[in-house]
Amino acid sequence: MKKVLLIGALFLGIVSVNAQTKEELKAEKAEKQAQADKFQAEANAIQAQIDALPGWRVGAFGTIGGSISEFNNWYAQAAPNNSSGNIGFTVNGYANLIEEKFFWRNNLNVNLGWVKLDDKDDPTDSDKFRENTDVFNITSLYGRKISDKWAVSGLGEYRTTLLNNFNNPGYLDLGVGATWTPIENLVVVIHPLNYNFVFADEGTVFESSLGAKFVADYTRQIGKINFKSNFSGFASYKSGDYSNWTWINSFGYTLWKNIGVGFDFGLRSNKQEAAAYQGVSLDNADNDLQSYWLFGLNYKL
Repeated sequence: MKKVLLIGALFLGIVSVNAQTKEELKAEKAEKQAQADKFQAEANAIQAQIDALPGWRVGAFGTIGGSISEFNNWYAQAAPNNSSGNIGFTVNGYANLIEEKFFWRNNLNVNLGWVKLDDKDDPTDSDKFRENTDVFNITSLYGRKISDKWAVSGLGEYRTTLLNNFNNPGYLDLGVGATWTPIENLVVVIHPLNYNFVFADEGTVFESSLGAKFVADYTRQIGKINFKSNFSGFASYKSGDYSNWTWINSFGYTLWKNIGVGFDFGLRSNKQEAAAYQGVSLDNADNDLQSYWLFGLNYKL
């Protein structure tokens, strides 16, 4: 009986010591975490001061996504013997010069993708990858500050495709007006005088026109999250049929070093493109909303 009581007392002592040690470790961890949070807050404050200094801000991030598959004698589908795959990537880059009296902001967005479906039972079927996503957009905005939030500005924006039908169509916007920066990382461009040059083969429905340009860009990094949203719209003074807009969004979350997961999606409305694709006049075109999305690995430079 004495041995049993001794063993029980020893067991309770060990549990008590372990519990005490665990509580002590938790308290020590909380103390260290409080110190780490304090130092991180101080580091963030110093980084904010560095970011506010005049000079260049340069950065880039993007997403890579893809898949490859092969089926043999998979009779449940229409093409039981096939190989398929798709791959795509996006790049969002910026180079901004911020000075006391002026700024020069430059942005690049590229989204390219390829897809293939090779039916092995069809000898006429292609086994090559072909383009399925093709977006190229570059902008340059210069402004002279008249206050902390307003500037007189000039904008140049060029949009086209790279893999197929380069510059057919291509769009070049050149205009002047004002730029508003109500909060950090948000840039709003309002240009009532803008000419939308459209480059395309003769005999198509594409046509250049004078109008107003509106751009809103929000780019920010919060810890491991990279986020960019860009809306670019043109309102033609000649006809609403020549107006267009594009909204592109990119998200990235860093998991390890500079690699993580990303998601991109874009929306566009352009009646001239719809009419050219459908082979009809502008009046008869069905201007459905255009869209794309991409999910995959994300990288940050």
